[in-house]
Amino acid sequence: MESQILMDEELFERVIDRLAHQLLEHHDFNKTDLVGLQPRGYDLARILKVKLEQLLPGFTINCGGLDSTFHRDDFRRREKPITPQSTTMPFLVEGRDVILVDDVLFTGRTIRAGLDALLAHGRPETVKLLVLVDRRFQRELPIEPQFIGKSIDSIDWQYVQVIWSEQRSTCRVMLLNKKPE
Repeated sequence: MESQILMDEELFERVIDRLAHQLLEHHDFNKTDLVGLQPRGYDLARILKVKLEQLLPGFTINCGGLDSTFHRDDFRRREKPITPQSTTMPFLVEGRDVILVDDVLFTGRTIRAGLDALLAHGRPETVKLLVLVDRRFQRELPIEPQFIGKSIDSIDWQYVQVIWSEQRSTCRVMLLNKKPE
C-alpha cells in the first residue's frame, strides 16, 4: 500500500499554532467551548486547549469529549459491532458558542451525528466546525468547516490516517492509497 505524508510533526505544530490564533481572532473564550468528537477529535481539542491557554495566560477553557456512536445513521449497518467511547462533558453548552473539533472531515456523517449528540448537553448559541484535514470531495451532507488545518483532494478509496504520538501531543497525517475492491 502506497502512502504519502500529508503532515509531519513539525507541520502539525505550525497548523495548531495557526488554528489557535484563528480561533482567538474570531471567538471570545468567555463564552466559547471546545468539544472534540471521540476519540481523535477530542485529542485534537485538548491540544488546542493547551495552546489557547498558553496564549491566554490565567484563562481556563472548557474542553469536552463527545461520543456520537449511537447517533450515527449507520451504526446498525456495520458488519462488526461498534465500540462506543466515553463522553467527557463536565459542562453544559446551553447558550454558548461551541467549536466542534474532529480530525478528518469526509462525508459529513460523523459531524451530523456529533451535532445530534451535542444537543444532549444543551442548545448552543452557535456551532462552528474545526477539522485537522478536510477531504473536500465526497461530501454526502451539506457540512463545511470554518477552521481547517489542511485541505486535500482525494479519491473516495483513499484513506486519511492520523497517527498520534504516545503522549498524544502531536501527530503525523498520512494519505493511504487503497486499491478499489
